[in-house]
Amino acid sequence: MYRELEARNFIIIEVALDTGGPDAVRKFIRPDEPIAVPAAFQAFMGWTAEEYAAAAAPTYPCLIDEKHVVGDAYDMRNVPMAVWIDEDGRIVRPAESAGASDTFRSLDRTTYTVPAEVADAGRATHARYIEAIRDWVEHGAASPYALSEDEVRARITGPSATEARATASFRLGVYLRERGAAESATRWFDEARQLSPERWTYFRQALQLKETGAASGPEFLKAVAALGDRPYYPEANL
Repeated sequence: MYRELEARNFIIIEVALDTGGPDAVRKFIRPDEPIAVPAAFQAFMGWTAEEYAAAAAPTYPCLIDEKHVVGDAYDMRNVPMAVWIDEDGRIVRPAESAGASDTFRSLDRTTYTVPAEVADAGRATHARYIEAIRDWVEHGAASPYALSEDEVRARITGPSATEARATASFRLGVYLRERGAAESATRWFDEARQLSPERWTYFRQALQLKETGAASGPEFLKAVAALGDRPYYPEANL
């Protein structure tokens, strides 16, 4: 999509929310070749075979947000999320799930497959979001997906006192971990999780800092299962 639209004043700025810094994310944000993704994973990520065949190593800029400052400023509670900003620097759509869906929750971890109907629904969600971006690039403020300033304000809620405490707790955990106080850091990461359980960026980052790969491991999956009927990726309100 970036290659398709970059000549039309469209740019992607990727934000890597990772306290591990450049070494932790370099192979993902600047691979020499597109990262190989098994067919089953393509299905729950919402990619069609045509999209995967057209995949290219990213060339757009990437900000490595080690302190989650940008993530917090734009209220990015999960990944992937997107914020649309126009040429004048105005937020056109605040943070929302960027075409992601809960398809992964139906993954059979023995066969690594998802039911066909679930995969189809995930691809449809992904396609709707991509087409919305194309429409915005084509029509600008006249696009039905470009929200008015009043609509944007209505969708943005400032952090509550509890969420502000969660942010402070998370940052204190990062500070302590950087200084070798891992046990104390864990206490504050746990505090952030309890105060703001829907802010998955904090929870997954804390898991990853404990052990590489843990951000998608058993503890994470248990937390997702605990959502019950509530979505992990609330679908973007298009």
